[in-house]
Amino acid sequence: MEKITVIKGFKDILPEDTPNWCRVESIARLVFSSYGFREIRVPIMEKTELFKRSIGETTDIVEKEMYTFCDRDEELLTLRPEATASVIRAYIEHNMFSAEQVTRLFTLGPMFRRERPQKGRFRQFHQIDVELFGDDKPQSDVEVILMLVHFLESCGLTQLALEINSLGCKACRPAFSKAVVDYLKGSEKELCPDCQRRMITNPLRVFDCKVESCISIIAHAPRILDYLCTGCEDHFAAVKSYLNDLHVKYEVNSAMVRGLDYYVRTAFEVKSGALGAQNSLAGGGRYDGLVSDLGGPDVAGIGFGIGFERLLTCLPDLEKSKYRTDLFIAALGQRAQKIGFMLACQLRRAGITAAMDYSDKSLKSQMKRADKLNSSYTLIFGDKEIDEKRLELRNMNTKNQQVLPLDNLLDSIINIIKER
Repeated sequence: MEKITVIKGFKDILPEDTPNWCRVESIARLVFSSYGFREIRVPIMEKTELFKRSIGETTDIVEKEMYTFCDRDEELLTLRPEATASVIRAYIEHNMFSAEQVTRLFTLGPMFRRERPQKGRFRQFHQIDVELFGDDKPQSDVEVILMLVHFLESCGLTQLALEINSLGCKACRPAFSKAVVDYLKGSEKELCPDCQRRMITNPLRVFDCKVESCISIIAHAPRILDYLCTGCEDHFAAVKSYLNDLHVKYEVNSAMVRGLDYYVRTAFEVKSGALGAQNSLAGGGRYDGLVSDLGGPDVAGIGFGIGFERLLTCLPDLEKSKYRTDLFIAALGQRAQKIGFMLACQLRRAGITAAMDYSDKSLKSQMKRADKLNSSYTLIFGDKEIDEKRLELRNMNTKNQQVLPLDNLLDSIINIIKER
């Protein structure tokens, strides 16, 4: 029978890798909580309409990449391609805005997009997502950016480059979009099919194209910073001023856009020199107006997302975690097996990692098993040791052995292991 393998673009996270995931999650919770952010957990599946309204029906995500299906009562459902829309839906549904003026939330978990798998990018991928609602001041932009850099540096990353831009707003962006379309007219045939479509549906997205012919054409296109209204110009100037005051290094990238329709004003990306050509590690921006578009109050919002898998590929000194046990019980014979099993259960309840072989194999075979499990100690006994009430405990690192009385055996082992 042919074996069943994992779906293309999906990946198992194996036991030797999970400690690194847990370490990053712990750092995220520690750093984010110090800035006043609280964790929220949202479903991995939502009504399709949520993403169409938030992300935009003309984006590549909605048009090409979403996992959407019709359930039994004919309702369209989608595995979430990003987390912001889900967090906003929860923010609105549970009236969080009525409890506090500014709400700071973060979530961690899997997202789903059917795109071409590549290094650090999968069809089921994991994100760390941060959202701040209720404040439109530039200080909130800087707070979120600073927290992102703080988190990445806390993970041990050093080759980081922060890029920022302003995407304008509903007042100033239409003039810029028109200028881009006017610039591209006459070059349509040289553009890729996606950019030909974007000229009509979403002109700003041409700046995000990775096709060489499009990149060369766009290189001299108009830039959004030349079309900002006074409000957007002042906001962006304040963001840069605060970053300068905090000695946060950045570059203004006037060609940077975000892949989702809802972004306005400040946009930012953090890139890593450890990722090569596909070097974007994290990104986000402001999305004032999105909450009201999804049926909530007219409050401002800003946030970012970090690709977990891409982050892990950048982390220094990652090691595969070896399975370790505190104690392996090498019990020989039926009486020893029964005593050993009871002891193992008691030790586990006391917080000691204990293992044993239930098949009553030879001592040599059991010692090999203890080595494979990287056991710190091995308790060796059979009928003779039980009769004499004297069991042998071997230190697997030094190979030294000591005799332990059967009476108070549990307490003796706990004390030895916890004192080492």
